[in-house]
Amino acid sequence: MEEQLADYVRLKVLAAGDTRIDRLEQISGGASRQTYRFRLRYREGGAERERNLILRRDPAASLIDTDRKIEFAAYRAFFNTPVPVPEVLWLEDDPRHLGSPFFIGVELTGLQAAPAKILMEPYASHHRKIAEQKWSILGEIAKQDPTQLGLVGTMEWVERDQSWKRELDYWEGVLDSDELIPQPIMRAAIRWLRRNPPPPAQKISVVHGDYRTGNFLFDESGRIHAILDWEMSHLGDPLEDLGWSLNRVWCWAHDDRRGGLIPREDAIAIWERASGLKADPAAIHWWELFATVKGQGIWVSSAHAWETGENKDPILVLSSWSLMNSQDRAALELMGRLQ
Repeated sequence: MEEQLADYVRLKVLAAGDTRIDRLEQISGGASRQTYRFRLRYREGGAERERNLILRRDPAASLIDTDRKIEFAAYRAFFNTPVPVPEVLWLEDDPRHLGSPFFIGVELTGLQAAPAKILMEPYASHHRKIAEQKWSILGEIAKQDPTQLGLVGTMEWVERDQSWKRELDYWEGVLDSDELIPQPIMRAAIRWLRRNPPPPAQKISVVHGDYRTGNFLFDESGRIHAILDWEMSHLGDPLEDLGWSLNRVWCWAHDDRRGGLIPREDAIAIWERASGLKADPAAIHWWELFATVKGQGIWVSSAHAWETGENKDPILVLSSWSLMNSQDRAALELMGRLQ
C-alpha cells in the first residue's frame, strides 16, 4: 500500500518532490476503522522533509456504522479550540486510491492511549490530574456552540426534548437487527427508559459519542494532548457523553473509579464546573442506563459482523465476548437488580 499512498499524496502536495512512504504499520485495537501510521518523506524547496501521519480507512464491516465525513468534520471543527485534537489533512471518498474511503491526519507521537497503561506508573501517579483534564475537556465540548463550530448541517439537528428518543430508537434498532441471541436485560432496560424519559436537554451540544479512557492521548506527566475517535459524534444532550464516560465497563481498575481514575461523584463535579451545566441526578441516571444499551448495541453489532463473516478481525469478537456480560451487569446495577 506504500506506493498507492505515495501516489495519493503526490496528488495532494503537488509542490512536493521525491515523495516516499515508509514505516507503514497497522495499529491494533481500533475496530471502527482500519488505522495505520506511516512516515511521509518528500523534498520541498530543496530541503528534505518528513511527517508522521495517520491513515483511517473504512473496513468492509465494522462494530459500528459511522460516517467518516462527520468524524473528519469534528476533528476540523475542534482543531485550535480548548478541546485538543490532532490536525486532519485530507478526506477521500473515492475508493479507487486505497480500496475504500479514508482520511489522513497528523500523528502525535510518543504518547499513550491504552487503559492498561494508565493503571501503571508513571501514569498511575497522575490519575487526579488526568481526571481533571478528562472531564474538564468534556465540559468544554458541551460549552462549544455547534453552529459556530460549523457542524450544524454536517451533523443532524435534534430538538432538546427529542434527543433521548432519537438515540434510544437508534440503538434499540441495532439490537433488533443484529442480536444473535435474546437480550432480556437490555430489553428490560429499554422498557424502563421509555417509561421514564429524562427532562429536555439543557442545550444541544456536540456529543463526542465515545468519550472514555482509551480514546485520548496522554504523556508521562499526566497531560492530555488529544481527544481521538470522533466517529460516533453527533448533536444531542451533553449528559449523554457524561453518562457514557461513567459507564461501569470503563472501570478499568476493577473498582469504583470511573475510567480507572476517580469516583463517579468527583467526575460529575469536575464536569459541572467546566461545562456550567448541571447533572440532574435523575437525568444522569437515565443517560447512564442508556449507555449500557448503547454499549450492548455495539458489542452485539460487532459479534454479528464477525459471525456473518463480514469482518473476521479478532477485535470484533474479542470486544463482544469480553464486554457483553459486563454490560448486562452494569445495567442490572443501575436498575437496582444486581444481587
